[in-house]
Amino acid sequence: MSHYKTILLAIDLSDESEKIIEPAKKFITAFDSKVHVLHTIEPFAFAFGGDIPFDVVEIQDQLIDHAKINLQKLIEKSDLMTEEVDVVVGSVNSEVHRKAKEINADLVIVGSHGRHGLALLLGSHASDVIHHAEYDVLAVRI
Repeated sequence: MSHYKTILLAIDLSDESEKIIEPAKKFITAFDSKVHVLHTIEPFAFAFGGDIPFDVVEIQDQLIDHAKINLQKLIEKSDLMTEEVDVVVGSVNSEVHRKAKEINADLVIVGSHGRHGLALLLGSHASDVIHHAEYDVLAVRI
């Protein structure tokens, strides 16, 4: 098994987010790793197909602020020691890969919804992270 010096923990802030923190803490403790936490908000343009009928800058900023508060509460509640906590706007898959490369992550930990069928087994985001990764990935079932 590799020595995981730097771990990226990708959290979606769903109700199940807490479920990936405990397994992550085991890796962090076992390898005395530095952990970076990332939450990605997908842009409104994704939801509206690029044709947004109103100015969303203020709403997007409010979503970012809200996510930062909730992410910080989750981290404090779980007593997780982090190097960095980051909330970004973009494609989840590309932002996880970008951040992992930026911090030279040895391991990325993501949540995976246990669904039926091969296409739904990991969920679209976890599946993409795994299949395009240049690092180890731990998909924790949530």
